[in-house]
Amino acid sequence: MSLTLADVILELERIAPCELQESYDNAGLITGQYDVPLTGVMCTLDCTEAVVMEAVQKGCNLVVAHHPIVFRGLKRLNGNNHVERAVIAAIKNDIAIYAIHTNLDNVLHRGVNERIAQQIGLRADSLRILAPMRERLMKLTTFVPVEQAERVREAIFAAGAGRIGQYDECSFNTEGLGTFRAGQGTNPFVGKHGERHTEAEQRIEVILPRHLENAVMKALREAHPYEEVAYDLIPLLNQWQEAGSGLLGELQEPMPVADFLKHVKTSMQVGQLRFAEGDGRLIYKVAVCGGAGSFLIGKALRQADAYLTADIKYHEFFEAENKLLLCDLGHFESEKFTIGLLSEIIRGKFPNFAVLLSETETNPVKYYS
Repeated sequence: MSLTLADVILELERIAPCELQESYDNAGLITGQYDVPLTGVMCTLDCTEAVVMEAVQKGCNLVVAHHPIVFRGLKRLNGNNHVERAVIAAIKNDIAIYAIHTNLDNVLHRGVNERIAQQIGLRADSLRILAPMRERLMKLTTFVPVEQAERVREAIFAAGAGRIGQYDECSFNTEGLGTFRAGQGTNPFVGKHGERHTEAEQRIEVILPRHLENAVMKALREAHPYEEVAYDLIPLLNQWQEAGSGLLGELQEPMPVADFLKHVKTSMQVGQLRFAEGDGRLIYKVAVCGGAGSFLIGKALRQADAYLTADIKYHEFFEAENKLLLCDLGHFESEKFTIGLLSEIIRGKFPNFAVLLSETETNPVKYYS
């Protein structure tokens, strides 16, 4: 059975669900159809017309890009700009374009920011979200006969419920008595119409991400022995520590500012750094955010010794308050390792399939020295 576009998308969205993208974003399938058999996948940061033609030349009919080539609706397709030309080239050559953007920015594990943290050597056990998402969690409470409680727990765990940080299969369970009276037309094995019944039941409580609601509820209904499943599904205001903007971690050892800047320049493979030097303290706690991350300067100021991001404007450097070492890596430079990350995710699931890294230079910014 051949690999399809849907198979690859399912794996990518298992890591970074589209529901985690920001409201302004356009992550997801931009051109192409889900049931198309794949001949090869090309990973890139930006899907330009040149990248599409490279994919054609190398026999790849799917381009997986970090940045969506289409951010807003297109009113015309006449090739007047780089966006239209890329889309036209993709459609003419039956090339699917899939973008995985701020949803990949917003995950703790196997996302853009974890890759930056790995590049600069932050300790894996210290990593956490800098600005966790809110209102993305729900609590499910259901009531199950004691004999079937374990089966129901296993089903909803398998669907993704009960994960809290580094722990999974988390639930709270209490026992009590449930009462009901069978109505007309109900299952005769439950009891006769009009009879009152008392059943020893377990109350099961689990937390789940909002985007898994449908999958978890489907699993609950299929595993539950009752025709009518009693449950509560409640939105939570809790921070979700597994998703959000930016990342915070710790170096193996504190470093002087000059040594840290040299280390960043080397490990991130950048030609130059723009920075506000802060107060000269040793650098130990480091915040990172791939791409345009000036909106997190305040968060980093309160939690970190240094903050690495991109696209910082002149006046935004003042927000470091002469306390935080604030570094601008450059947008492309902060995210260029995402290309390898995408390849690793796909190859990890489909090791015998052709997954290529684009060799087209897409960074529009050049430096003169």
